Amino acid sequence: MDLCTLIERNAAFAPNKPAIRFEGDSLSYADFDRRIKQTAQALMTALGVHKGDRVAVLSLNRPDYLVLLYSCARIGAILVPVNWRLALAEQSFILSDVSAKVLVLERAFGGLLPMIAETLPKIATVGLDFAPPGGRMWESLLDEGSRDSCDSPSDLTDPLLIVYTSGTTGRPKGAVLSQQALLWNGVMSQHMHALTSDDHVLTVLPLFHVGGLNIQTTPALHVGATVSIHPRFTPDAALDAFNHGRPTLTVLVPAIIQAMTDSVRWPTADLSSLRAVSVGSTIVPQHLIARLIRRGIPVLQVYGSTETSPIAIYTRLGGELSREGSTGLPGLCCEAIVMDDSGNELPAGTPGEIGVRRPNVLQEYWGNQQATREALRAGWYRTGDIASRDTDGYFWIKDRKKRLIISGGENIYPAEVERVLLDHPDVAECAVIGRPHPQWDEVPIAYVVMQAGTRTDAKTLVAHVQSHLARFKVPREIIFTKELPRTALGKIQHSVLSELDSRSSEDGDAD
Repeated sequence: MDLCTLIERNAAFAPNKPAIRFEGDSLSYADFDRRIKQTAQALMTALGVHKGDRVAVLSLNRPDYLVLLYSCARIGAILVPVNWRLALAEQSFILSDVSAKVLVLERAFGGLLPMIAETLPKIATVGLDFAPPGGRMWESLLDEGSRDSCDSPSDLTDPLLIVYTSGTTGRPKGAVLSQQALLWNGVMSQHMHALTSDDHVLTVLPLFHVGGLNIQTTPALHVGATVSIHPRFTPDAALDAFNHGRPTLTVLVPAIIQAMTDSVRWPTADLSSLRAVSVGSTIVPQHLIARLIRRGIPVLQVYGSTETSPIAIYTRLGGELSREGSTGLPGLCCEAIVMDDSGNELPAGTPGEIGVRRPNVLQEYWGNQQATREALRAGWYRTGDIASRDTDGYFWIKDRKKRLIISGGENIYPAEVERVLLDHPDVAECAVIGRPHPQWDEVPIAYVVMQAGTRTDAKTLVAHVQSHLARFKVPREIIFTKELPRTALGKIQHSVLSELDSRSSEDGDAD
């Protein structure tokens, strides 16, 4: 048995049931199952994809994104979702790091092709909506795949996803998630949401994130529900979906809640079909949760990370939702504790690091044994997040991962931005911190010490970073300083910088 068996069984039980709705079209479970098998066959016969090979996808949300996921599950191949918000150099690094055999992409992201043609010429390219130079078109490729069933050489223990998360050392790391991790993650989602085949999930988060892919989308498909996907979030499209599509469940992050509830259409939107909204990706401001609750929508909290597929801790529909600020209890199929530096569980009320234990936890970081050893110790995934538990076992998140900046639901590791700044010949030292922002939660700010005698201005440094990293990682402000605060051992004190920045920003809002 592999993960796509669930789609096959749902197609047998309810062949005409809509599996995926997208831009006015509907894909039934029977058609979804046939397309998965056809794609798996085409990948194997036309492109030589075999068990363990990596297939990358660079695309906005669309049904064939999910077709690729389950086709890889059938073959035993590994899907590598590539964040379309990243800079070309970052995307190229990911493709090189996993030694991708195939890249499936949309025309909108074809700007990457000249770079990989030069640096990664062996990658086969497939255009979802165009014919890439020297590559194949998606539909013509599928014509080479049989519509009949193909033998499946995979099982649930096989790796299925490599999802890249920014690294604290300045390079992203690929978290390897197995088929069974997604299976058990799905069981926890079904428990969290009381999810059944009668549900209709609206997916507006990007599928390159485990949040968009696995909090509700794949769990809904596993249980035979219907999923409506939007290419990307816009407030008007989401509100139209509530009014006319009548979804029962959706997942939102703070920046999306802010944008949607700020719309002039929000007060009159028909939200009566929603059984619940799940929120996560960061500590969600209570005032945003209140906007949903005032409209009569139950709000569920979910905590996790790329490395936990992501569901690990949550509040449950029909369960205790009155503990304001609590992220809930450990999931139905995993363990979660608060531990000290030695891995010992701490008593109630004592802050410590969150540890999560399988089966939903990553297998490893792709090609990075050191990072794997640091994260997986004594059977526990050490999240780096700080929390405490009350006497009833409910979790209360205290802080984010060390130095992590979360901006509009996107993770930004300061070390990554600092690495690029330090590549500029005029920069002697730098430190990047997060500054609170009313819309994006936080934005990156850089404190920079210049080399003696240089005259490079802030605009030049911003342009330098923007040429290497995604736009959301570019510092909103460059602050020049003569020195940075340091510990007695010479380490930069980012917490001191954050305090100084907070005081200096009190007289005006962050831009």
